[in-house]
Amino acid sequence: MLRALSLCGAGGAASLSGLLSSCRAPEDRAFGVDRKALDSQPRFLIVIGASGGASIVDSFLAVRQSECANAATLNTFPNADVVDVAGSPFRAAKVTNADLVAGIKTTSDQSPFVTKHHNDMLVATCTGTSVNHVIAQKRSLTGNGAWKGRTLQECMALQYGAAFPIPNVNMGIAGYLERGSDDELPSYCYSENVSQPALWPLGLSGTKGIKNAPDPALVELARKVRDEKLDPQSVFAQTFAKSPRLKRWYEQRGPSMHQLEAADLITRLNILPDNQAIPLTEYGLGNSPETARMQALFPNFFTDPFEGQAALAFLLLKYRVSVSVTIGPSFNVVIAGTSLGNPPLAFDFSHNQHRATQGFMWSKVLSVADRLIDLLKGEPLDATSGLSLWDRTMIYVATDFGRTRTRVGGAAAFGTGHDLNNGFLMLSPMLKGNTLLGGVDKNTTYTYGFDPETGAADPGKTQSNERDLYAGMLHTLGVDTTGSGLPDAKAFRRA
Repeated sequence: MLRALSLCGAGGAASLSGLLSSCRAPEDRAFGVDRKALDSQPRFLIVIGASGGASIVDSFLAVRQSECANAATLNTFPNADVVDVAGSPFRAAKVTNADLVAGIKTTSDQSPFVTKHHNDMLVATCTGTSVNHVIAQKRSLTGNGAWKGRTLQECMALQYGAAFPIPNVNMGIAGYLERGSDDELPSYCYSENVSQPALWPLGLSGTKGIKNAPDPALVELARKVRDEKLDPQSVFAQTFAKSPRLKRWYEQRGPSMHQLEAADLITRLNILPDNQAIPLTEYGLGNSPETARMQALFPNFFTDPFEGQAALAFLLLKYRVSVSVTIGPSFNVVIAGTSLGNPPLAFDFSHNQHRATQGFMWSKVLSVADRLIDLLKGEPLDATSGLSLWDRTMIYVATDFGRTRTRVGGAAAFGTGHDLNNGFLMLSPMLKGNTLLGGVDKNTTYTYGFDPETGAADPGKTQSNERDLYAGMLHTLGVDTTGSGLPDAKAFRRA
């Protein structure tokens, strides 16, 4: 099937990662996390990597020109372009007919999203420790190495993922794609990296999608002979019999592969159309029961990787394949259908056109988040609790850093550099919603910090607080941080 796709031009040859690198090996269960995962309802994390520097003062903490004594030289908005949301500490920024790139203009309005979701929104201000893209991206996931270098996604997989086929799926880029630095975690905690979300599900079976394949019973017989007769007698297997890597490989191609095949993930996660260009039935394949809905909600899923990632993220949670999924736009130009799907460098195109880029990219991120939230709200968590999948999920919009604030002479079009000062958006019913932790000095447009336990704003706090944000998210997600030394960041979670 993959060979046919490469020949028909429907996206080129699939670049599929090692499909089972994150599945568990028998020795992993020595960590004792299986019982915890099975005895409690899991929670879920979706990380959206807002690559390039999503500026919090171009979104929920935007400053009006009339509020700033230095409005003409700082990144402030015309009064009419900053919308207050009734009963909320958040604002919404508007951008109208702004030049983006190559004659393309953009218009965006964040107010519908904030109005709809502010009760599940928490914005926490942040001062980072790096303006290097890759380093800062990774630190947004590890709290700058706050707990043995573990990423948030790895913590989720350790806490809840032992019973899941592929607990930690990562479709991000650069630093968002990197694993943490704790090498003692069970192997299933580390991410399964996916580069082609629309095609990846086709690799989740060892036999389906092959024309004239032998009968499944014969395949199983061949596997049995290989595993029990041929391999054990080979010189290689005898030489490296005690190798943990070889044991893990045996587990991956055996019980783990059987788990994936038994769940029929090659079908459940596949939303490709069955047509002349992609003849699924010709290769004995079908597609997900959710295909029509996913294609309607994410119509550019095959040409815009971010939309494809979002569709796959929902299916991974719906079918209980993963507890953590990472998605996000890349630095590459994307043409989605006949429109611009992604400018060069994503948020980092702010170097050239700050206001237009921030408006375009925030609109893109919030649009995907909005669709995911609606999907998760409509998906029951189980048959008895009356909860939805959204009730147990957090969306974290991670980003590299903030942007510099200066401009010349009140210019509407200007460029910005990288800045340590910023803030992060989180969304979840488990969070203390409609909450701003920290604040913004309207005369400088720089944010200031807060107490992670009480939530009290601290205008004098400007030092790095990456560790506090990391702790707040883990505690909200119910992750056991015993022995970590992390603060009890009560200010983040709903009482």
